[in-house]
Amino acid sequence: MSSTKGRRRHPRGRSVAPEARAELLARLGEVAPRRDLLIEYLHRIQDTTGCLAARHLVALADWMDLAPTEVYEVATFYAHFDVVEQAPAESVPVVRVCGGLSCALAGGEALRAEMSDSLAGRARVVAAPCMGRCEQAPAVLVGRHAVAPADAATVITAVAAGRTEAELSAAPNLVTYTLQGGYRLLGACLDGRRAPEEIIAVLHDAGLRGLGGAGFPTATKWRAVKNRPGPRALVVNGDEGEPGTFKDRAYLEHDPHRFLEGVLIAAWAVDAADIYIYLRDEYPHLHKLLAKEIDAATASNLNGGRPIHLRRGAGAYVCGEESAMLESIEGKRGMPRHRPPYVAERGLFGRPTLVNNVETLYWVRDIVERGADWWRGFGRRGRSGLRSFSVSGRVRDPGVKVAPAGITARELIDEFCGGMSDGHTFRAYLPGGAAGGILPAALADLPLDFGTLEEHGALIGSAAVIVLSDHDDLRAAALNLMRFFADESCGRCTPCRLGTERAVELLACEAWDRPVLEELGQVMRDASICGLGQAAPNVWTTLLRHFPEDVR
Repeated sequence: MSSTKGRRRHPRGRSVAPEARAELLARLGEVAPRRDLLIEYLHRIQDTTGCLAARHLVALADWMDLAPTEVYEVATFYAHFDVVEQAPAESVPVVRVCGGLSCALAGGEALRAEMSDSLAGRARVVAAPCMGRCEQAPAVLVGRHAVAPADAATVITAVAAGRTEAELSAAPNLVTYTLQGGYRLLGACLDGRRAPEEIIAVLHDAGLRGLGGAGFPTATKWRAVKNRPGPRALVVNGDEGEPGTFKDRAYLEHDPHRFLEGVLIAAWAVDAADIYIYLRDEYPHLHKLLAKEIDAATASNLNGGRPIHLRRGAGAYVCGEESAMLESIEGKRGMPRHRPPYVAERGLFGRPTLVNNVETLYWVRDIVERGADWWRGFGRRGRSGLRSFSVSGRVRDPGVKVAPAGITARELIDEFCGGMSDGHTFRAYLPGGAAGGILPAALADLPLDFGTLEEHGALIGSAAVIVLSDHDDLRAAALNLMRFFADESCGRCTPCRLGTERAVELLACEAWDRPVLEELGQVMRDASICGLGQAAPNVWTTLLRHFPEDVR
């Protein structure tokens, strides 16, 4: 007979309270536990309780047959999960005030301070990273209800009225889109009138590049995945966490089925077995909208039998990096993977995976229907195609501006944004969000495109243009951006984890230590695993280079 001496009859740590397990199952419904749905389960719990109490995390771990530490490390990794020892007896709404640069320029910090006083005892007011509503700055989320542009009165009214749930965004539905010619191209693909290589060839001839930031040729990426052995997966990156970026939100709000048709054509072209759409948590209204329209498209068999899974981020900028996003979809911490292998070879659940962002897929139908020459007919200064610029900051008319590739920042401001805000003189701009660096107005006649800004220490990235004026403190702007990077570093690699924290300390000093900052920037670029650590130094290196009078 084997001895049982020393064996534990229960897992080490906290025991599972029967009432906690019952509460958990009531919130999750009749589902079987799946490891890849851990983050979805955490969302369901928090949506109903307002937080993640320790007893519910223990019960969840037991139900999923995981170690409690596995659940806890995922829950604490993501900014939007509120892990507490014990849930309060009476929950209050959480008011998130955006601390992104565009909202800071619009008085977000003062608004947060005012709300903390005015709503004491009625709501918990916290600072939050960029919410993707930069053109409506300052932005606030009351629970999952967006208030933008926000002021004290509108936020207090929302809290008093109990408006904490997202409102369904108005957009053309399946019937309206179909009556306007939608899904004809997809139908031709599904019934064999168009061939995958024919579609890919049009995208190649058009020169469409990924519009999420990296700019990799779309046709090349599709072919690479298509030529790998199946089963394959298609993943749509809708995280859009770059401060200053909101173009994907605008496209989904106004024409979600044009995006979905592009998604389904891409999945058909590479013969993906499954489709995953990863959408940032700051867009709750779009989660509702897409869930509704995906169900409609599936019911009409437009998906060609391919399941479409809508997954919800939880507040992690690093999940904009494709491998970190795949880790998150698999229910893990969103930490970038080492490469190789690349995701086209071994991606989601080990499958060859095509990753495209929302805007790239949005343009697929138009380019194929109108032809490569139509797309190439746009552009200035030898560039071709269109770019969607998210413009915010000190301009009269901020918003998403669809402009010719190769346009300059000065032309974008004057021709598409109505010029500078009254009383403001153009001084500087961020051409590609927080990671794109800060350039002076003297360089505002450079084409905003891939390959034109790098020699000046900047990047176009996702084309998030934040305009600064003579009223703005560039050092304060840089510190705002670096605090964002320090908060969002996943912590996996030392150069980024410690480098961003050290940079915050150095940028907060009255006098900047140029030699130390330059050395720190080089180390982070050379040794960081992913683009967060590699691009974060652009914040201070561009100021050191172009604004030496501001950083003495």
